[in-house]
Amino acid sequence: MAATAPFAIFQDATHIDRAMSWERGDRALRRRFARLAVSVLLFAGGYAIANRFQLTHDVAYRLAAADHQSAAVALAFLALQASVFLAALLLFPRRWVVVLLLLAALSILTNIGYTQIIPELLSGGTLAWMLAEFRQIGNAAGEFGGEFLFVGAQVAAALTLFVGARRVARSAVAIPWSPGIAAASLAMLVAPSLIYRHAEVWPEGAERSLYGLSWDLVTAPPPPPRAAPTLAHDPHADAPRHIVWVIDESVAEAPFRRLIAPTLAGIPHQDFGVAAAMGHCSAPAQVALRSGVDVRRARPEMDLRGTPSIWGYAKRAGYRTLMIEGQTAGAPQNLLLPPERALIDDYRPMVGGIDTDLMIADALNAQMKGGGKSFTFAVLRGVHFQYRDHYPSGAIPADSPVARQYDTALRWSKAQFFNRLLAGVDREAVAIVYTSDHGQNLTPGALPHCSREGVADEFRVPLLAFLPERSAARYAASPRSGHSVSQIFPATLGWMGYDAAAAAARYDHDLTRPTARYVWFGRTVIPQTEGGMVAVTAGHEFPGTARQ
Repeated sequence: MAATAPFAIFQDATHIDRAMSWERGDRALRRRFARLAVSVLLFAGGYAIANRFQLTHDVAYRLAAADHQSAAVALAFLALQASVFLAALLLFPRRWVVVLLLLAALSILTNIGYTQIIPELLSGGTLAWMLAEFRQIGNAAGEFGGEFLFVGAQVAAALTLFVGARRVARSAVAIPWSPGIAAASLAMLVAPSLIYRHAEVWPEGAERSLYGLSWDLVTAPPPPPRAAPTLAHDPHADAPRHIVWVIDESVAEAPFRRLIAPTLAGIPHQDFGVAAAMGHCSAPAQVALRSGVDVRRARPEMDLRGTPSIWGYAKRAGYRTLMIEGQTAGAPQNLLLPPERALIDDYRPMVGGIDTDLMIADALNAQMKGGGKSFTFAVLRGVHFQYRDHYPSGAIPADSPVARQYDTALRWSKAQFFNRLLAGVDREAVAIVYTSDHGQNLTPGALPHCSREGVADEFRVPLLAFLPERSAARYAASPRSGHSVSQIFPATLGWMGYDAAAAAARYDHDLTRPTARYVWFGRTVIPQTEGGMVAVTAGHEFPGTARQ
């Protein structure tokens, strides 16, 4: 017994050391698991911030509507995308992570920035619209500075949580890295975007959708060629030598009626009253106007890219085509695609600050005094928000209400415009139409135009015509309401010498009577895929009235 006592004591000590070692190991393991749990929670918080609108629109709203299956699909697909993003965040080396987070931040910024202001998720159609409206980014930054700061704060918070999640996780466990892991993680990172495009799953995560939608736009089939005009044309018709469409920016009918219409009292013209724009955003409204819309048969399957545009009709009638762009000095905006651009003989950017519209008035005046035949589509600078950028600094107090800023901008833009436009012009040789691409909602705190559910004020625009006496006579009894901007197209074809009855049957009534049917387009005015749908609404009620 005495001999075995030391061995027993040694054996007990060994058991105690082993137990203590196991306990230390167990504590270390628990700490690792705790850190990993914290890492996952940090990441989940960042991902929820980045995708809060996806979670709201595609999960919470669907649950509220008792659409549990769709909500489950959305939540599961977001969880898959979150998982692969987290895996890449943890596996990637530092330089790769920097690139990953920069790309994710840009996509999240675009997603949240868009949905913060217009409460709908980013789509291919809205991305195309945003690219078409990119020239207005400065105006948007000035108008929505507070919202953009909040957007930036959300993106910064999400990135901070992502970085924190990576640091905590990598402090808990060693992360392996090899060429095989690199290839597998990259494939895993791309896979959800491929799944999204080939399976009935939704939504695409905010950290990746910008690139997926951009890829959709880049790989979309090229626009179809423009169809040739088929209406009969009379080459001997007594047509005006110069026809001009003046398309203003963001000019609402009621302020125009109050401030500018009185200045036209001594100028012969036809005033068609309140007209309905064909969109409450610039790009869809202008695409529809240039393309011509068969309002009686307008439907989501229509593709305005292939219609015989106003340029094609003008060229066939012997007019030289000219476009003056007062809003951008670069490539044409408002979804003017290459097949349409090829029909314009002379494209002239004409940007000149707050006096741009007067410069354009002088250029049009000179054009109408020249020889030959011309059709001109002139896009004015107008009075797009933020309105204080459209009149001289100090003209009114800087803290003036938005409505006063708008009135001041409109006066500066248009008070002398029509006098300069028409000075010395042979009115019997020209036909001029004036309207605006869309109206404005001047309600304090409201998005002025291009809101998610456009209200009537966003569609209400002025519609005037300055015509030769022989043409003006037929519009003497025209109503002062019920018109749509869609009627400009068939009316102009009649002035050019096309069969007026056939033009009215093909597109819309002439301006002698109200529109056959109100038609207006959303941001997706052209299909993004072969056989895709467009956002179009039609009816006999003025656009936006049903929502007020």
